[in-house]
Amino acid sequence: MAAVADHYAEFRKLGAEVLGISTDSVYAHKIFAEVSPSARKVQYPLLSDPTHEISECFGAYKPSEGVATRTTLIISPKGLITYFCKYPGSVGRNVNEIIRVLQALQFTEATGLNAPAGWLPGQPGLRKEWDMVGRI
Repeated sequence: MAAVADHYAEFRKLGAEVLGISTDSVYAHKIFAEVSPSARKVQYPLLSDPTHEISECFGAYKPSEGVATRTTLIISPKGLITYFCKYPGSVGRNVNEIIRVLQALQFTEATGLNAPAGWLPGQPGLRKEWDMVGRI
């Protein structure tokens, strides 16, 4: 089981800033950091959202359950949400897929090409032209 903290250096190499946002209080974060071995690996800011304002803004807060879902967003340098994934409580994140999507977004921005399904770094992209529609 790989957590975001386990891949933090890879995110940084890609030029990404990582933030964790939790509806827990800063006091709960402090205790978590003191008692949890996995929390000790977190090198990025962990923000507290006790009013649920941020969680509600991004559609992550479930008022009926009083919790926020694990939600991943990639926000471009221009401030646009370019990736959004809301995970069911019973499904964990795939950090490698998040990294692949970030790499694909950077590839498409740099080259003007599309990254086809299953694209990996080093593979060719597809031209963004009408005659390419339906050819993948």
